[in-house]
Amino acid sequence: MKKIKSILFIGLLFFSVSMLSQTLTYKPISPFFGGNNPFAYQQVLASANAQNDFQESNGGIEQQSDLENFADSLNRQLLNSLSNDLFQEQFGDQGLTEGTYVFGSLAVEVTPTRGGLLVNILNTETGEQTQIIIPGN
Repeated sequence: MKKIKSILFIGLLFFSVSMLSQTLTYKPISPFFGGNNPFAYQQVLASANAQNDFQESNGGIEQQSDLENFADSLNRQLLNSLSNDLFQEQFGDQGLTEGTYVFGSLAVEVTPTRGGLLVNILNTETGEQTQIIIPGN
């Protein structure tokens, strides 16, 4: 009987000790350190706005007037016409042929490739370079 009482006593002792223990958890209160108070958004937003150096432009994208659109369109058409005339004068009806051509500060190199023609355009003043691939047979 004494053995049963001692086993029962030890069992109750472990049970009572486990009842007193608890899990410690960290719950952040400050919204800046992960707190989840739904009413703290105004505080966080105010702090973010105070640190923001970005200044938004007042108008966004400016729309051109109809007159400015017409002038831009006319300029594009004139430049297109000039480039077509220059192209016809340089190459004639035969189109692009292999070689290197110089137009002011632009050096244009035309080389045939497996897929068509490769046109390298180099601005000799700034060093900018563009490649155009014209597909062909």
